Amino acid sequence: MTPVVVVVGGGASGTLAAVHLLHTARTRRLPLHVVLIDRYARHGLGQAYSTTDPEHLLNAPAAKMSALDHDPADFVRWARVTGCEFLPRRTYGHYLRDVLERAQDDERTVQKVTGNVAAVSRRPAQVRLADGRAFDADAIVLATGNAAPGLRLPEKRCTNDPWAAGALNEVGRGDVLVVGTGLTMVDMAVTLTRTPGRTVYAVSRHGLLPRVHADDPVSPRQVTLPEGPLTLRVLFRAVREAASDGDWRGVVDGLRPRVPELWSRLPLREQRRFLALAARHWEIHRHRIPPATAAKIERLEATGRLKVLSGCVDAVTPGPEGVLVHLKDRDLPVSWVVNATGPASVCARDPLLVRLMGDGLVRADRLGLGVEADERGRVVDATGRADDRLVTLGPVLRGSRYETTAIPEIRGQAAVLAPHVIDEISGRLVR
Repeated sequence: MTPVVVVVGGGASGTLAAVHLLHTARTRRLPLHVVLIDRYARHGLGQAYSTTDPEHLLNAPAAKMSALDHDPADFVRWARVTGCEFLPRRTYGHYLRDVLERAQDDERTVQKVTGNVAAVSRRPAQVRLADGRAFDADAIVLATGNAAPGLRLPEKRCTNDPWAAGALNEVGRGDVLVVGTGLTMVDMAVTLTRTPGRTVYAVSRHGLLPRVHADDPVSPRQVTLPEGPLTLRVLFRAVREAASDGDWRGVVDGLRPRVPELWSRLPLREQRRFLALAARHWEIHRHRIPPATAAKIERLEATGRLKVLSGCVDAVTPGPEGVLVHLKDRDLPVSWVVNATGPASVCARDPLLVRLMGDGLVRADRLGLGVEADERGRVVDATGRADDRLVTLGPVLRGSRYETTAIPEIRGQAAVLAPHVIDEISGRLVR
C-alpha cells in the first residue's frame, strides 16, 4: 500500500511540509499520498495569503520567498520578476497552490480535506475529524499555524478575526479602532481608509509601527558574539557595535538566520526578559514593510486618516453610534473595533493542541508559547519521548526557536523534517 502522511493545517506551513515531503519521496522513489486538512477550505493559502486586497503586499522581496529550499529562485521564475519587488500576498497564495500542484505525480497524490480535527493518536497513527471521518497515517504533521489573538473583544461591533472571509464587509461607515500597531494593522489601515471620510485609530502598548525596508537590497552583516551561554547585555552590546557604522537593517538580516541558535543560548530568565522588554523592538525592525506601503501609511498619518495611539484597551461598551472604547486616559467613540493584536500562545488558544497536551501526546515548551520538538521537528510527548510519526513546524515552535513564522524559516524546517520522515517510513516498510 502507498504510505500516507496526514498534514493537519492547510496554510503555508502545511503546504511547505507537503511539498518537501513529496519532493523527498520522489527522490527516494517512494510512492506517497498526502492528506492535507484545512478547517476553512483555504488549502495553500491559510490566513496569511487568503487576502484578496491587491494592496496587501508581501513583507519581503520576491527573491527571499521561494517555497522550495532546494530551489531559491523558484518564486522569482514563477512570477517573472527580478526579485526586488514586493508582490501582492494574494499572488503568493496563487504561487503556493501552484507549487503544491507541481509537486504531485497526479491529481490523486494530494487529498484536500476540509474539516475540524477532533483527535490525533500516535500508535496507531490516526487523525479523526469532528464529523466522524478518520484517516490512518504512517506519519502526521502538525502544521496548525498561529493561534487566535490573546485579546478577545466583545462580539458586538468587533471583529476578532480580520482575515476571516468577508470579515471587513461587516464594518459599516464611520471611524474604526484597530487594536495593535503591527503588520496586520498596516493592512487594515490600507483597506479601511478607502471608505471616504473614515479615520482609523490604531492603539498598542508602545504605539510602535513596523520599520520600512530600504529601497535597495541590503547585505547581511555579521555580529561577533562569544561562544557559550549568552546574556541580553552581551547580545545588545554586540548588536549596537555592529550597527554603529552601518545600516541597522544589515545587522538584523545577519542575525535572522542565527536566531534559533542564539535563542537556545539564552538562559530561561534571559528569554523571559527579552519577551518582556525587547521583543516588540525586535519585531518592528525584523518584520519590516515595503517602501510603497510605508509611503501609504505616512500619507494617512499626515492627513489625519490614521492616528496611532499608545495605551491599552480597558473595555469596549455600547455607544450612541457604535461602541465606546475605554483607554487608560480617554474614551474613544468609534463605529467598529478590529482585533489585530497578533497570535497568543498556542498552548492556551489552539483547541487541538490543548487537547493533545491533555492526552499527553505533546507538551508545552518551557515558555508556554508553543510545543516542544527536537531539531528534526519530532514532537516531544509528556514523558519526554519524540517519535517520527508525529512532527511539527512553523509558529508552534516559537518558544524553542523564536524566529519561526516567516517563509524562509518554515521552508527550512520543512526541508529538515521531510527526509527524516520519509526515511523512517521507508525503514518500516522493509522491516
